[in-house]
Amino acid sequence: MVKPSRSSTPQPPNANPNNSFEVLPAPSESVSSLSFSPTTNHLVATTWDNQVRCWEVLNGSCVPKAAISHDAPVLCSAWTGDGTTVFSGGCDKQVKMWPLTSGVQPITVSVHDEPVKHVAYISQMNLLVSGSWDKTLRYWDCRQPRPVHIQQLPDKCHALAVDYPLMVVGSGNQNLIVFDLQFPQTEYKRMQSPMNYQTRCLATFPDKQGFLVGSIHGRVGIEHLDDSQKDKNFTFKCHRSGESGDHIHSVNSLNFHPVHRTFATTGSDGTFSFWDKENKQRVKGFSRCPAPIPCSAFNADGSLFAYAVCYDWSKGAAHHDPSNATSHIYLHSVQEHDAKPKYRKK
Repeated sequence: MVKPSRSSTPQPPNANPNNSFEVLPAPSESVSSLSFSPTTNHLVATTWDNQVRCWEVLNGSCVPKAAISHDAPVLCSAWTGDGTTVFSGGCDKQVKMWPLTSGVQPITVSVHDEPVKHVAYISQMNLLVSGSWDKTLRYWDCRQPRPVHIQQLPDKCHALAVDYPLMVVGSGNQNLIVFDLQFPQTEYKRMQSPMNYQTRCLATFPDKQGFLVGSIHGRVGIEHLDDSQKDKNFTFKCHRSGESGDHIHSVNSLNFHPVHRTFATTGSDGTFSFWDKENKQRVKGFSRCPAPIPCSAFNADGSLFAYAVCYDWSKGAAHHDPSNATSHIYLHSVQEHDAKPKYRKK
């Protein structure tokens, strides 16, 4: 019998094909959200093991700073504008406020009837907004036990993006609801998503003139708010695999680069890419990771891109094998040529 050559032995997939820096210790379960402080290189991760963890990135290393627990999987996080406080929400139907000060315990500042999918802090209003599967948005003054206002949604809150005064909510049945936060109790505009499948993620344009919408069907839509700019709206395919691109994967996160105004997408195909919407082209594509990328974030100056590689729960608990599951958080050093637009020649 002929022995197989060493070269024919199947090799395990490279867990870190982009040679990114790994944040340790690795979470014991899937990562649901990542968020950087707006003022420092502090990174917060929420995970399905009920944990919220914070690291400080210092000179090429990550130092664990603190952690808190929820009573159920945690799905989202947000920072105050001064970077001193973190909010986290999840399947225990609560939002906790966590001052990053030694010895200060987190307190519950928001309660919903169903899991909390998204949170954002609006510094200009000194209010927290939380979006839930109970089909409401709730605005909170964290000094008061009751919401300042409850906004009914047509369906569950699947996605939320806020950059004052613009807020966009992705709800069920492809509903996109736009708010002018100068008048937060009134819908500014309600529209149908340009995609035929569920909204997965949103991101507001840096100039606040529109937004990106990503769907579970491997597409991103570029939407302008002004009807006179409708000719600039378009959608494009991404996060597809197979020889003919017939394997379609969810677009899981959208993030604008804070300097170059290009944007990043991550997908369930295990890839992430940087795109230029003005020139309708991809700036940089990165190597495929061995598991989905459910979430990502740029730091304040755009020099770091954090992304998680783990099971994304898109196929439910039946496809989740805890004994085999691995979760990783990586930091990728962003070079100028990775994210700066490459303008087309005329």
